[in-house]
Amino acid sequence: MTLRVVVADDQALVRAGFRMILTADGIDVVAEATDGAEAVDAVRRTRPDVVLMDIRMPELDGLEATRRILTGAPDEPRVIMLTTFDLDHYVYAALTAGASGFLLKDVTPEHLVAAVRMVRSGDALLAPAITRRLVERFAQHETGPPAGHRELATLTARELEVLRLLAQGLSNAELAAHLHLSEATVKTHVARILAKLGLRDRVQAVVLAYRTGLVTPA
Repeated sequence: MTLRVVVADDQALVRAGFRMILTADGIDVVAEATDGAEAVDAVRRTRPDVVLMDIRMPELDGLEATRRILTGAPDEPRVIMLTTFDLDHYVYAALTAGASGFLLKDVTPEHLVAAVRMVRSGDALLAPAITRRLVERFAQHETGPPAGHRELATLTARELEVLRLLAQGLSNAELAAHLHLSEATVKTHVARILAKLGLRDRVQAVVLAYRTGLVTPA
């Protein structure tokens, strides 16, 4: 089945470039949007698999548009945020709202295509060093009780260990080597962690690990 994408960005050149790159690789760009309101409407109309969402757009920004799109429905798309700066606090807010990751706008064509296919397959677009730095910078400034703290009590000691290492940026292969487990076993642990905590992907797991204090900024 052809992968379907909506591209939301207020710059026509960015939209055209992304459309050209994705279409050349057999990915169907089913709609374009110039602001967040158009993006929400396009998603409801075309029901895409993935949305490439610029954070800063007129009328309705990408963050609020993401919140409106990701309502918890089983068939909702994956959202990848587009930004110029990798430590933009809006990116952190978008990750907590459910976005599956983010890309810098100067991404290479190969990375763009790989990212879209990756999140469509159910994985998270997680660049460990950047994401960890982003979460460390902004999670500590949140107010109120840590979200999800009680849910961590449902995890086994091994699952807590996996979550702690995952939040530090280790890949499945690195987790397997560190814990002397097979990658298949690690994937099973990660899947169970996400299911127990009601999380969409690894990005949300990283955010939760910092917000609950399971991992603290260095």
